[in-house]
Amino acid sequence: MAEVILEKVDKIYPGGVQAVKDFNLDIRDGEFLVLVGPSGCGKSTTLRMVAGLEEISGGTIRIGERIINDVPPKDRDIAMVFQNYALYPHMTVYKNMAFALKLRKYPKKEIDQRVREAAGILGIEELLERKPKALSGGQRQRVAVGRAIVRHPKAFLFDEPLSNLDAKLRVEMRAELKRLHHKLSTTTIYVTHDQEEAMTLGDRVVVMKDGIMQQVGAPLEVYNRPVNRFVAGFVGTPPMNFLEGTLVSRDGGIFFDGTDFRLRLPKERSENLGSHVGRTVILGVRPQAMDTRPEGRFKGQDNSIPVTVRVIEPLGEKMDMFADTPKFPHIVSRVDARTDVEADTKLNLYLDMNRVHIFDTDGEQVNLTLMSK
Repeated sequence: MAEVILEKVDKIYPGGVQAVKDFNLDIRDGEFLVLVGPSGCGKSTTLRMVAGLEEISGGTIRIGERIINDVPPKDRDIAMVFQNYALYPHMTVYKNMAFALKLRKYPKKEIDQRVREAAGILGIEELLERKPKALSGGQRQRVAVGRAIVRHPKAFLFDEPLSNLDAKLRVEMRAELKRLHHKLSTTTIYVTHDQEEAMTLGDRVVVMKDGIMQQVGAPLEVYNRPVNRFVAGFVGTPPMNFLEGTLVSRDGGIFFDGTDFRLRLPKERSENLGSHVGRTVILGVRPQAMDTRPEGRFKGQDNSIPVTVRVIEPLGEKMDMFADTPKFPHIVSRVDARTDVEADTKLNLYLDMNRVHIFDTDGEQVNLTLMSK
């Protein structure tokens, strides 16, 4: 195992297209780090530069104390698991897992020991004599992971390994990968566009956009304390609601004026808002921080929005309620499925004002954040 360090790493493709810009990150020894972001944000390019499959245009990459900028992929002591499994169809599972060790001329006894040990960890001992065509998608992915495990690498690199699996199998494999990391404690870099996958797997999460790191932190830190509007909108399901309005001072307090409603910001969380009174801002509120009943954490004064419900999407225990106001045509809240409400119903949505966020209109920099501890 080893830490992986990227310092001022850039990737510029022919034509001047910059896929990754000034990327700085210290991935700790034994850490499970997830790179997440929309398609084209540079996350896979970053992973491939660590693997040596892409040349870096600038900066330094280290694994442990060793600079690997010019080290061939086969000599970097890393193991990569791809989205498409990349198994040899004419080989058995055993031979697929043993292949890399045979190329490195390991003794047969050690190869057999490592393959069977990895198969035991992954629960695929009974599959060793089958060929890939006789395996399900989940079994193939386990074989691909097993092929990486047998090498005992300093780091695992995963490039969207679960995206080809169905929803149920993705959930099962997420749990499997987390259990595997707990057992092996090998430094792991994992790329995904699925923010739910990132939140459930990572010790830390790196959110990327346009080749630039937007935020790095523990999953709940990124969820509860997004540094900008992009992170706030990308992390979380359903996405955060954004409402444009003005901060006004009245009756000894500070309010968010949304034209059709006014929301009082908690006193203890609005002390640093004075300089923004009179300015246009964006209020962000997650669907989970809204309800139809003014009870518990939703109880308060000046914390409701009058809306008209348009669509209901039942999800089992919860349901997503899509509503609008004359100014805001798309507000989604996640409420108890037992809530008695139908389409075209007019009602008040109550906000937990300790969990709202205030953004500048540039959409990038968070100057003011209000949230529960």
